[in-house]
Amino acid sequence: MSTYTALVSRDGRFWHIEVPEIDRVTQARTINEVDDMARDLIAIMTGLEPGSVDLDVRIQLPDSVRAHLSEVERARDAEAQARSHAATELRAAATELKNAGLSVRELGAVLGISYQRASQLTSSAGLSAERRRAS
Repeated sequence: MSTYTALVSRDGRFWHIEVPEIDRVTQARTINEVDDMARDLIAIMTGLEPGSVDLDVRIQLPDSVRAHLSEVERARDAEAQARSHAATELRAAATELKNAGLSVRELGAVLGISYQRASQLTSSAGLSAERRRAS
């Protein structure tokens, strides 16, 4: 299977599609048409069937947009770390209160969670499951 690259960028109302391997360009009205238009161009220029082409579509975005997306990724990573830390601390608080003699119903009320969740947090099976989810 032949591999081709489609470099895609916005150009006014249309999507500009460049296929460097055949040194040709085409355009699409919507982003959803890009794949088909690129495959059709390759098929016309090479004689290959459109479905026999392995197409690597690369959407080229402005630097400012890429910077925003990079920040989104960083924020999502930080959020995942914060959630993991919060879960660890909640487990520690629940375990400490249970060791102090509180029932799981009392734990739930004190911690603002269901008694079932309190039970999960303080059981050894619950701790193992939480650790598996965190990793």
